[in-house]
Amino acid sequence: MIDQPHLVLSSTRRRVVTAGIMTGMFLAALEATVIATAMPTVIATLGGMNHYSWVFSAYLLSSTVSVPLWGKLSDLYGRKLFYQVGIVVFLIGSTLSGVATSMTQLIIYRTIQGIGAGALVPLGMTIVGEIYTLRERARMQGLFSGVWGVASVAGPLVGGFLTEQLSWRWVFFINIPFGIASAIIIGLGLGKDERHAKPTIDYAGAITLTVSMTLLMLALVNGGSLASLLSPRNLMFLVLSVLLFVAFIRIERTAPEPIIPLDLFRNRVISLSTIIGFLAGVAMFGAITFVPLFAQAARGETATSAGTLLTPLMLSWVIVSVVAGPLLLRLGSRTMVVSGQLLMTIAFFVFASFGRETARQFLMIDLVVLGAGLGLTMLTLLLVVQHSVARAQLGIATSLNQFSRAIGGAVGVALMGAILSAGLASDLRVSSQQGAITTELAEKLAENPSALIDPAAQRQVSPSVLDLLRSALATSLRPVFLLGGILSGLAVLFALALPRESHSVPDASMPKDAVPFE
Repeated sequence: MIDQPHLVLSSTRRRVVTAGIMTGMFLAALEATVIATAMPTVIATLGGMNHYSWVFSAYLLSSTVSVPLWGKLSDLYGRKLFYQVGIVVFLIGSTLSGVATSMTQLIIYRTIQGIGAGALVPLGMTIVGEIYTLRERARMQGLFSGVWGVASVAGPLVGGFLTEQLSWRWVFFINIPFGIASAIIIGLGLGKDERHAKPTIDYAGAITLTVSMTLLMLALVNGGSLASLLSPRNLMFLVLSVLLFVAFIRIERTAPEPIIPLDLFRNRVISLSTIIGFLAGVAMFGAITFVPLFAQAARGETATSAGTLLTPLMLSWVIVSVVAGPLLLRLGSRTMVVSGQLLMTIAFFVFASFGRETARQFLMIDLVVLGAGLGLTMLTLLLVVQHSVARAQLGIATSLNQFSRAIGGAVGVALMGAILSAGLASDLRVSSQQGAITTELAEKLAENPSALIDPAAQRQVSPSVLDLLRSALATSLRPVFLLGGILSGLAVLFALALPRESHSVPDASMPKDAVPFE
Protein backbone atom coordinates (compact mmCIF):
# COMPACT_ATOMS: atom_id res chain seq x y z
CA MET A 1 0.00 0.00 0.00
CA ILE A 2 1.44 3.40 -1.01
CA ASP A 3 1.46 5.78 1.90
CA GLN A 4 0.33 9.07 0.43
CA PRO A 5 -2.01 11.88 1.55
CA HIS A 6 -5.60 12.05 0.33
CA LEU A 7 -5.25 15.78 -0.32
CA VAL A 8 -1.99 17.11 -1.72
CA LEU A 9 -1.07 20.67 -0.67
CA SER A 10 2.12 22.64 -0.98
CA SER A 11 4.42 22.59 2.04
CA THR A 12 3.53 26.23 2.85
CA ARG A 13 -0.22 25.61 2.78
CA ARG A 14 0.17 22.49 4.89
CA ARG A 15 2.02 24.50 7.51
CA VAL A 16 -0.72 27.14 7.45
CA VAL A 17 -3.47 24.52 7.86
CA THR A 18 -1.54 22.82 10.65
CA ALA A 19 -1.22 26.11 12.51
CA GLY A 20 -4.99 26.65 12.19
CA ILE A 21 -5.76 23.17 13.51
CA MET A 22 -3.38 23.58 16.45
CA THR A 23 -5.08 26.88 17.30
CA GLY A 24 -8.49 25.19 17.25
CA MET A 25 -7.24 22.30 19.38
CA PHE A 26 -5.76 24.73 21.89
CA LEU A 27 -9.15 26.41 22.02
CA ALA A 28 -10.94 23.13 22.79
CA ALA A 29 -8.29 21.95 25.25
CA LEU A 30 -8.19 25.26 27.12
CA GLU A 31 -11.99 25.33 27.47
CA ALA A 32 -11.89 21.93 29.15
CA THR A 33 -9.83 23.30 32.07
CA VAL A 34 -10.11 27.08 32.21
CA ILE A 35 -13.69 27.34 33.48
CA ALA A 36 -13.20 25.19 36.59
CA THR A 37 -11.17 27.92 38.29
CA ALA A 38 -13.78 30.57 37.55
CA MET A 39 -16.86 28.63 38.67
CA PRO A 40 -16.87 29.69 42.35
CA THR A 41 -16.95 33.33 41.23
CA VAL A 42 -19.66 32.53 38.66
CA ILE A 43 -21.79 31.00 41.42
CA ALA A 44 -21.23 34.06 43.61
CA THR A 45 -22.39 36.32 40.74
CA LEU A 46 -25.27 34.35 39.24
CA GLY A 47 -26.32 32.13 42.14
CA GLY A 48 -27.81 28.72 41.34
CA MET A 49 -25.46 26.51 43.34
CA ASN A 50 -27.86 23.60 42.82
CA HIS A 51 -27.17 23.81 39.06
CA TYR A 52 -23.38 23.98 39.46
CA SER A 53 -22.61 20.60 37.90
CA TRP A 54 -24.81 21.28 34.88
CA VAL A 55 -22.48 24.02 33.67
CA PHE A 56 -19.98 21.23 33.05
CA SER A 57 -22.44 18.46 32.19
CA ALA A 58 -24.28 20.46 29.50
CA TYR A 59 -21.00 21.11 27.69
CA LEU A 60 -19.88 17.48 28.03
CA LEU A 61 -23.23 16.14 26.85
CA SER A 62 -23.61 18.32 23.76
CA SER A 63 -19.96 18.06 22.70
CA THR A 64 -20.06 14.26 22.96
CA VAL A 65 -23.39 13.70 21.22
CA SER A 66 -22.54 15.99 18.30
CA VAL A 67 -19.20 14.36 17.40
CA PRO A 68 -20.44 11.67 14.96
CA LEU A 69 -22.81 14.15 13.30
CA TRP A 70 -19.98 16.58 12.55
CA GLY A 71 -17.86 13.73 11.20
CA LYS A 72 -20.54 12.51 8.80
CA LEU A 73 -21.47 16.01 7.61
CA SER A 74 -17.82 16.71 6.83
CA ASP A 75 -17.68 13.51 4.76
CA LEU A 76 -20.70 14.71 2.75
CA TYR A 77 -20.06 18.43 2.38
CA GLY A 78 -16.36 18.97 3.07
CA ARG A 79 -14.00 19.47 6.00
CA LYS A 80 -13.37 23.19 5.72
CA LEU A 81 -17.04 24.19 5.68
CA PHE A 82 -18.04 22.27 8.79
CA TYR A 83 -14.84 22.96 10.69
CA GLN A 84 -15.58 26.66 10.25
CA VAL A 85 -19.27 26.17 11.07
CA GLY A 86 -18.23 24.37 14.26
CA ILE A 87 -15.99 27.28 15.24
CA VAL A 88 -18.79 29.77 14.58
CA VAL A 89 -21.23 27.78 16.75
CA PHE A 90 -18.57 27.49 19.47
CA LEU A 91 -17.91 31.24 19.42
CA ILE A 92 -21.63 32.06 19.52
CA GLY A 93 -21.95 29.86 22.61
CA SER A 94 -18.84 31.44 24.14
CA THR A 95 -20.07 34.98 23.57
CA LEU A 96 -23.52 34.23 24.95
CA SER A 97 -21.98 32.47 27.98
CA GLY A 98 -19.90 35.58 28.64
CA VAL A 99 -23.00 37.80 28.80
CA ALA A 100 -25.23 35.34 30.70
CA THR A 101 -27.23 36.89 33.53
CA SER A 102 -28.54 33.69 35.15
CA MET A 103 -27.37 30.15 35.71
CA THR A 104 -30.13 28.83 33.43
CA GLN A 105 -28.89 31.02 30.60
CA LEU A 106 -25.31 29.92 31.20
CA ILE A 107 -26.28 26.24 30.99
CA ILE A 108 -28.16 26.80 27.71
CA TYR A 109 -25.28 28.77 26.21
CA ARG A 110 -22.76 26.16 27.36
CA THR A 111 -24.82 23.58 25.50
CA ILE A 112 -24.47 25.64 22.30
CA GLN A 113 -20.76 26.01 22.96
CA GLY A 114 -20.44 22.24 23.41
CA ILE A 115 -22.18 21.54 20.10
CA GLY A 116 -19.54 23.61 18.32
CA ALA A 117 -16.73 22.05 20.36
CA GLY A 118 -17.80 18.64 19.04
CA ALA A 119 -16.37 19.66 15.66
CA LEU A 120 -13.01 21.09 16.67
CA VAL A 121 -10.86 18.10 17.57
CA PRO A 122 -12.33 15.31 15.37
CA LEU A 123 -12.53 17.46 12.24
CA GLY A 124 -9.11 18.94 12.95
CA MET A 125 -7.61 15.45 13.16
CA THR A 126 -9.57 14.42 10.06
CA ILE A 127 -7.97 17.26 8.09
CA VAL A 128 -4.56 16.19 9.40
CA GLY A 129 -5.35 12.67 8.20
CA GLU A 130 -6.06 14.02 4.71
CA ILE A 131 -3.02 16.21 4.19
CA TYR A 132 -0.27 14.09 5.79
CA THR A 133 0.92 10.55 5.23
CA LEU A 134 0.85 8.06 8.07
CA ARG A 135 4.62 8.38 8.48
CA GLU A 136 4.37 12.16 8.75
CA ARG A 137 1.45 12.06 11.16
CA ALA A 138 3.32 9.62 13.37
CA ARG A 139 6.33 11.95 13.47
CA MET A 140 4.42 15.17 14.17
CA GLN A 141 1.95 13.98 16.81
CA GLY A 142 4.18 15.55 19.42
CA LEU A 143 2.96 18.95 18.23
CA PHE A 144 -0.67 18.11 18.88
CA SER A 145 0.06 16.33 22.16
CA GLY A 146 2.04 19.39 23.21
CA VAL A 147 -1.00 21.59 22.61
CA TRP A 148 -3.05 19.51 25.07
CA GLY A 149 -0.21 19.43 27.56
CA VAL A 150 0.26 23.20 27.52
CA ALA A 151 -3.50 23.81 27.74
CA SER A 152 -3.92 21.40 30.67
CA VAL A 153 -1.26 23.26 32.65
CA ALA A 154 -2.16 26.79 31.48
CA GLY A 155 -5.95 26.44 31.76
CA PRO A 156 -6.31 26.78 35.55
CA LEU A 157 -3.70 29.55 35.64
CA VAL A 158 -5.38 31.50 32.82
CA GLY A 159 -8.80 31.01 34.40
CA GLY A 160 -7.60 32.27 37.75
CA PHE A 161 -5.80 35.28 36.25
CA LEU A 162 -8.76 36.37 34.10
CA THR A 163 -11.23 35.94 36.95
CA GLU A 164 -9.15 37.92 39.43
CA GLN A 165 -7.80 40.65 37.13
CA LEU A 166 -10.74 41.18 34.74
CA SER A 167 -13.95 39.19 35.19
CA TRP A 168 -15.10 35.59 35.00
CA ARG A 169 -16.81 36.57 31.76
CA TRP A 170 -13.40 36.83 30.07
CA VAL A 171 -12.98 33.10 30.57
CA PHE A 172 -15.44 32.84 27.68
CA PHE A 173 -14.49 35.98 25.76
CA ILE A 174 -10.87 34.83 25.46
CA ASN A 175 -12.06 32.13 23.05
CA ILE A 176 -13.09 34.69 20.45
CA PRO A 177 -9.66 35.76 19.09
CA PHE A 178 -8.38 32.16 19.02
CA GLY A 179 -11.52 30.95 17.25
CA ILE A 180 -11.48 33.70 14.63
CA ALA A 181 -7.78 33.10 13.98
CA SER A 182 -8.32 29.36 13.53
CA ALA A 183 -11.26 29.85 11.13
CA ILE A 184 -9.34 32.38 9.00
CA ILE A 185 -6.18 30.27 8.85
CA ILE A 186 -8.09 27.14 7.83
CA GLY A 187 -10.02 29.16 5.25
CA LEU A 188 -6.81 30.46 3.69
CA GLY A 189 -4.90 27.19 3.82
CA LEU A 190 -7.44 24.65 2.57
CA GLY A 191 -8.78 24.76 -0.94
CA LYS A 192 -12.41 24.44 -1.94
CA ASP A 193 -14.29 21.52 -0.49
CA GLU A 194 -15.24 18.72 -2.82
CA ARG A 195 -19.04 18.61 -2.96
CA HIS A 196 -21.05 15.46 -3.49
CA ALA A 197 -23.85 15.69 -6.01
CA LYS A 198 -27.04 16.20 -4.01
CA PRO A 199 -26.07 14.20 -0.91
CA THR A 200 -28.91 12.55 0.98
CA ILE A 201 -29.13 13.45 4.66
CA ASP A 202 -30.08 10.65 7.05
CA TYR A 203 -32.38 12.79 9.20
CA ALA A 204 -34.08 9.82 10.88
CA GLY A 205 -30.72 8.33 11.84
CA ALA A 206 -29.37 11.65 13.08
CA ILE A 207 -32.41 12.29 15.28
CA THR A 208 -32.59 8.80 16.80
CA LEU A 209 -28.84 8.70 17.50
CA THR A 210 -28.83 12.18 19.04
CA VAL A 211 -31.83 11.51 21.30
CA SER A 212 -30.54 8.05 22.27
CA MET A 213 -27.10 9.34 23.26
CA THR A 214 -28.58 12.39 24.98
CA LEU A 215 -30.77 10.18 27.18
CA LEU A 216 -27.79 7.95 27.94
CA MET A 217 -25.62 10.92 28.90
CA LEU A 218 -28.42 12.42 31.01
CA ALA A 219 -28.70 9.16 32.94
CA LEU A 220 -24.95 8.94 33.43
CA VAL A 221 -24.29 12.51 34.55
CA ASN A 222 -27.15 12.20 37.06
CA GLY A 223 -25.84 8.89 38.38
CA GLY A 224 -23.49 10.08 41.10
CA SER A 225 -24.51 7.24 43.41
CA LEU A 226 -25.98 3.77 43.02
CA ALA A 227 -29.38 4.99 44.20
CA SER A 228 -29.49 7.87 41.71
CA LEU A 229 -28.10 5.74 38.87
CA LEU A 230 -30.88 3.20 39.45
CA SER A 231 -33.62 5.74 40.14
CA PRO A 232 -36.89 5.30 38.19
CA ARG A 233 -36.15 8.38 36.05
CA ASN A 234 -32.65 7.20 35.16
CA LEU A 235 -33.84 3.68 34.41
CA MET A 236 -36.47 5.16 32.10
CA PHE A 237 -33.76 7.20 30.34
CA LEU A 238 -31.59 4.09 29.94
CA VAL A 239 -34.42 1.92 28.59
CA LEU A 240 -35.49 4.61 26.10
CA SER A 241 -31.87 5.09 25.07
CA VAL A 242 -31.48 1.39 24.30
CA LEU A 243 -34.77 1.23 22.38
CA LEU A 244 -33.85 4.27 20.30
CA PHE A 245 -30.39 2.87 19.62
CA VAL A 246 -31.94 -0.37 18.36
CA ALA A 247 -34.18 1.74 16.10
CA PHE A 248 -31.09 3.66 14.94
CA ILE A 249 -29.37 0.41 13.92
CA ARG A 250 -32.41 -0.63 11.89
CA ILE A 251 -32.56 2.77 10.19
CA GLU A 252 -28.85 2.69 9.31
CA ARG A 253 -29.20 -0.67 7.57
CA THR A 254 -31.39 0.82 4.84
CA ALA A 255 -30.36 4.50 4.77
CA PRO A 256 -28.72 5.64 1.49
CA GLU A 257 -26.18 7.79 3.39
CA PRO A 258 -26.19 6.50 6.99
CA ILE A 259 -24.83 8.73 9.75
CA ILE A 260 -22.67 5.80 10.89
CA PRO A 261 -22.21 3.28 8.06
CA LEU A 262 -22.55 -0.13 9.69
CA ASP A 263 -20.22 -1.68 7.13
CA LEU A 264 -17.43 0.27 8.84
CA PHE A 265 -17.55 -2.30 11.64
CA ARG A 266 -16.80 -5.10 9.21
CA ASN A 267 -13.34 -3.57 9.23
CA ARG A 268 -11.63 -5.38 12.12
CA VAL A 269 -9.41 -2.39 12.89
CA ILE A 270 -12.43 -0.08 13.26
CA SER A 271 -14.50 -2.43 15.40
CA LEU A 272 -11.64 -3.39 17.72
CA SER A 273 -10.38 0.20 17.99
CA THR A 274 -13.85 1.38 18.97
CA ILE A 275 -14.04 -1.20 21.77
CA ILE A 276 -10.50 -0.49 22.99
CA GLY A 277 -11.14 3.27 22.84
CA PHE A 278 -14.27 2.81 24.95
CA LEU A 279 -12.38 0.81 27.59
CA ALA A 280 -9.42 3.21 27.56
CA GLY A 281 -11.88 6.09 28.03
CA VAL A 282 -13.18 4.42 31.17
CA ALA A 283 -9.64 4.26 32.55
CA MET A 284 -8.65 7.79 31.54
CA PHE A 285 -11.68 9.59 32.95
CA GLY A 286 -11.75 7.28 35.97
CA ALA A 287 -8.21 8.33 36.90
CA ILE A 288 -8.87 12.02 36.28
CA THR A 289 -11.98 11.85 38.49
CA PHE A 290 -11.02 9.57 41.36
CA VAL A 291 -7.28 10.03 41.90
CA PRO A 292 -7.72 13.67 43.05
CA LEU A 293 -10.64 12.55 45.24
CA PHE A 294 -8.39 9.91 46.82
CA ALA A 295 -5.68 12.51 47.47
CA GLN A 296 -7.96 15.21 48.85
CA ALA A 297 -10.70 13.30 50.67
CA ALA A 298 -8.83 10.19 51.83
CA ARG A 299 -5.32 11.57 52.33
CA GLY A 300 -6.37 15.06 53.46
CA GLU A 301 -4.38 17.00 50.85
CA THR A 302 -5.42 20.46 49.71
CA ALA A 303 -7.40 20.95 46.50
CA THR A 304 -4.35 22.49 44.83
CA SER A 305 -2.08 19.65 45.89
CA ALA A 306 -4.60 17.03 44.75
CA GLY A 307 -5.03 18.76 41.40
CA THR A 308 -1.29 18.85 40.72
CA LEU A 309 -1.19 15.05 40.98
CA LEU A 310 -2.59 14.92 37.45
CA THR A 311 0.36 16.91 36.07
CA PRO A 312 2.67 13.84 35.90
CA LEU A 313 -0.06 11.94 34.07
CA MET A 314 -0.49 14.68 31.45
CA LEU A 315 3.25 15.26 30.99
CA SER A 316 3.89 11.54 30.64
CA TRP A 317 1.07 11.27 28.11
CA VAL A 318 2.51 14.12 26.04
CA ILE A 319 6.12 12.92 26.15
CA VAL A 320 5.25 9.32 25.30
CA SER A 321 3.00 10.50 22.44
CA VAL A 322 6.03 12.28 20.94
CA VAL A 323 8.08 9.07 20.83
CA ALA A 324 5.12 6.77 20.10
CA GLY A 325 4.79 7.92 16.49
CA PRO A 326 8.22 6.74 15.36
CA LEU A 327 7.84 3.57 17.44
CA LEU A 328 4.56 2.78 15.70
CA LEU A 329 6.32 2.72 12.35
CA ARG A 330 8.82 0.18 13.68
CA LEU A 331 6.76 -2.01 16.01
CA GLY A 332 3.26 -1.94 14.54
CA SER A 333 -0.08 -1.00 16.05
CA ARG A 334 -0.81 -4.24 17.89
CA THR A 335 2.43 -4.13 19.87
CA MET A 336 1.89 -0.46 20.72
CA VAL A 337 -1.72 -0.84 21.91
CA VAL A 338 -1.01 -4.03 23.87
CA SER A 339 1.93 -2.33 25.57
CA GLY A 340 -0.13 0.75 26.38
CA GLN A 341 -3.01 -1.22 27.85
CA LEU A 342 -0.66 -3.41 29.88
CA LEU A 343 0.87 -0.28 31.44
CA MET A 344 -2.61 1.05 32.24
CA THR A 345 -3.64 -2.30 33.75
CA ILE A 346 -0.57 -2.38 35.99
CA ALA A 347 -1.10 1.25 37.04
CA PHE A 348 -4.69 0.64 38.14
CA PHE A 349 -3.89 -2.52 40.09
CA VAL A 350 -1.08 -0.65 41.84
CA PHE A 351 -3.53 2.16 42.66
CA ALA A 352 -5.81 -0.42 44.26
CA SER A 353 -2.99 -1.44 46.61
CA PHE A 354 -2.32 2.11 47.83
CA GLY A 355 -3.47 3.32 51.22
CA ARG A 356 -3.76 6.64 52.97
CA GLU A 357 -0.17 6.47 54.18
CA THR A 358 1.35 5.73 50.77
CA ALA A 359 4.06 8.26 49.95
CA ARG A 360 3.01 10.92 47.44
CA GLN A 361 5.94 10.16 45.14
CA PHE A 362 4.63 6.63 44.61
CA LEU A 363 1.28 8.06 43.52
CA MET A 364 3.07 10.31 41.05
CA ILE A 365 5.20 7.48 39.66
CA ASP A 366 2.09 5.36 39.11
CA LEU A 367 0.40 8.25 37.32
CA VAL A 368 3.45 8.53 35.05
CA VAL A 369 2.98 4.85 34.16
CA LEU A 370 -0.73 5.42 33.48
CA GLY A 371 0.03 8.47 31.32
CA ALA A 372 2.58 6.47 29.32
CA GLY A 373 -0.06 3.81 28.65
CA LEU A 374 -2.53 6.43 27.48
CA GLY A 375 0.10 8.00 25.24
CA LEU A 376 0.84 4.70 23.53
CA THR A 377 -2.80 3.68 23.16
CA MET A 378 -4.66 6.85 22.14
CA LEU A 379 -2.23 7.99 19.45
CA THR A 380 -1.94 4.54 17.90
CA LEU A 381 -5.70 3.98 17.73
CA LEU A 382 -6.22 7.31 15.97
CA LEU A 383 -3.52 6.70 13.36
CA VAL A 384 -4.51 3.13 12.51
CA VAL A 385 -8.20 4.03 12.25
CA GLN A 386 -7.43 6.83 9.81
CA HIS A 387 -5.11 4.58 7.82
CA SER A 388 -7.71 1.80 7.49
CA VAL A 389 -10.53 3.71 5.72
CA ALA A 390 -11.09 5.45 2.42
CA ARG A 391 -11.23 9.24 2.25
CA ALA A 392 -15.02 9.23 1.94
CA GLN A 393 -15.27 7.74 5.45
CA LEU A 394 -12.33 9.50 7.08
CA GLY A 395 -14.48 12.03 8.95
CA ILE A 396 -16.87 9.58 10.56
CA ALA A 397 -14.06 7.09 11.34
CA THR A 398 -12.01 9.77 13.11
CA SER A 399 -15.10 11.01 14.97
CA LEU A 400 -15.96 7.49 16.11
CA ASN A 401 -12.51 7.26 17.67
CA GLN A 402 -13.18 10.26 19.92
CA PHE A 403 -16.87 9.41 20.43
CA SER A 404 -16.12 5.92 21.80
CA ARG A 405 -13.58 7.35 24.23
CA ALA A 406 -15.99 10.04 25.49
CA ILE A 407 -18.87 7.60 25.94
CA GLY A 408 -16.53 5.18 27.69
CA GLY A 409 -15.49 7.95 30.05
CA ALA A 410 -19.08 8.86 30.88
CA VAL A 411 -20.08 5.23 31.46
CA GLY A 412 -16.95 4.51 33.46
CA VAL A 413 -17.23 7.49 35.80
CA ALA A 414 -20.90 6.73 36.47
CA LEU A 415 -20.19 3.05 37.14
CA MET A 416 -17.15 3.77 39.31
CA GLY A 417 -19.10 6.41 41.21
CA ALA A 418 -21.87 3.91 41.90
CA ILE A 419 -19.35 1.31 43.14
CA LEU A 420 -17.71 3.90 45.38
CA SER A 421 -21.05 5.00 46.77
CA ALA A 422 -22.17 1.43 47.48
CA GLY A 423 -18.90 0.51 49.17
CA LEU A 424 -18.79 3.67 51.24
CA ALA A 425 -22.43 3.24 52.30
CA SER A 426 -21.67 -0.30 53.48
CA ASP A 427 -18.59 0.77 55.49
CA LEU A 428 -20.36 3.74 57.04
CA ARG A 429 -23.39 1.66 57.93
CA VAL A 430 -21.16 -0.69 59.92
CA SER A 431 -19.50 2.29 61.64
CA SER A 432 -22.89 3.77 62.57
CA GLN A 433 -24.07 0.42 63.95
CA GLN A 434 -20.94 0.33 66.10
CA GLY A 435 -21.70 3.84 67.35
CA ALA A 436 -18.59 5.42 65.81
CA ILE A 437 -20.64 7.94 63.78
CA THR A 438 -24.26 8.99 63.65
CA THR A 439 -26.67 7.36 61.21
CA GLU A 440 -27.50 10.77 59.77
CA LEU A 441 -23.85 11.52 58.94
CA ALA A 442 -23.37 8.05 57.47
CA GLU A 443 -26.35 8.49 55.15
CA LYS A 444 -25.25 12.00 54.13
CA LEU A 445 -21.72 10.95 53.17
CA ALA A 446 -22.89 7.77 51.46
CA GLU A 447 -25.09 9.90 49.19
CA ASN A 448 -22.43 12.56 48.61
CA PRO A 449 -18.82 11.39 49.26
CA SER A 450 -17.45 14.72 48.00
CA ALA A 451 -18.73 16.28 51.24
CA LEU A 452 -15.51 14.93 52.75
CA ILE A 453 -13.60 17.67 50.89
CA ASP A 454 -15.93 20.43 52.11
CA PRO A 455 -14.16 22.37 54.92
CA ALA A 456 -17.51 23.27 56.48
CA ALA A 457 -18.52 19.60 56.63
CA GLN A 458 -15.15 18.63 58.08
CA ARG A 459 -15.49 21.17 60.90
CA GLN A 460 -18.74 19.53 62.00
CA VAL A 461 -17.01 16.30 63.06
CA SER A 462 -14.22 15.49 65.48
CA PRO A 463 -10.69 14.61 64.22
CA SER A 464 -11.20 10.96 65.17
CA VAL A 465 -14.46 10.72 63.21
CA LEU A 466 -12.89 12.51 60.24
CA ASP A 467 -10.04 10.00 60.29
CA LEU A 468 -12.56 7.15 60.30
CA LEU A 469 -14.42 8.66 57.36
CA ARG A 470 -11.24 9.10 55.34
CA SER A 471 -10.22 5.50 56.00
CA ALA A 472 -13.65 4.32 54.84
CA LEU A 473 -13.31 6.32 51.61
CA ALA A 474 -9.81 4.97 50.92
CA THR A 475 -11.11 1.41 51.40
CA SER A 476 -14.11 2.07 49.16
CA LEU A 477 -11.92 3.42 46.36
CA ARG A 478 -10.00 0.16 46.02
CA PRO A 479 -12.73 -1.67 44.05
CA VAL A 480 -13.02 1.43 41.85
CA PHE A 481 -9.37 1.16 40.86
CA LEU A 482 -9.67 -2.63 40.57
CA LEU A 483 -12.45 -2.12 38.04
CA GLY A 484 -10.17 0.18 36.05
CA GLY A 485 -7.51 -2.52 36.05
CA ILE A 486 -9.95 -5.25 35.00
CA LEU A 487 -11.33 -3.20 32.11
CA SER A 488 -7.82 -2.20 30.98
CA GLY A 489 -6.87 -5.88 31.09
CA LEU A 490 -9.91 -6.70 28.99
CA ALA A 491 -8.72 -4.10 26.47
CA VAL A 492 -5.41 -6.01 26.24
CA LEU A 493 -7.32 -9.06 24.99
CA PHE A 494 -9.06 -7.00 22.30
CA ALA A 495 -5.73 -5.40 21.36
CA LEU A 496 -4.23 -8.85 20.83
CA ALA A 497 -6.91 -9.42 18.17
CA LEU A 498 -5.73 -6.44 16.10
CA PRO A 499 -4.29 -7.46 12.73
CA ARG A 500 -0.58 -8.16 12.66
CA GLU A 501 0.81 -5.67 10.16
CA SER A 502 4.23 -4.83 8.81
CA HIS A 503 6.54 -3.06 11.23
CA SER A 504 7.21 -0.32 8.73
CA VAL A 505 5.30 1.92 6.38
CA PRO A 506 6.43 2.37 2.77
CA ASP A 507 7.94 5.67 1.81
CA ALA A 508 5.40 8.13 0.48
CA SER A 509 5.06 8.72 -3.22
CA MET A 510 4.44 12.46 -3.21
CA PRO A 511 4.86 15.49 -5.48
CA LYS A 512 8.06 17.41 -4.88
CA ASP A 513 6.21 20.45 -3.48
CA ALA A 514 4.50 18.37 -0.75
CA VAL A 515 7.52 17.90 1.49
CA PRO A 516 7.19 16.45 4.97
CA PHE A 517 6.36 18.85 7.79
CA GLU A 518 9.41 19.57 9.92
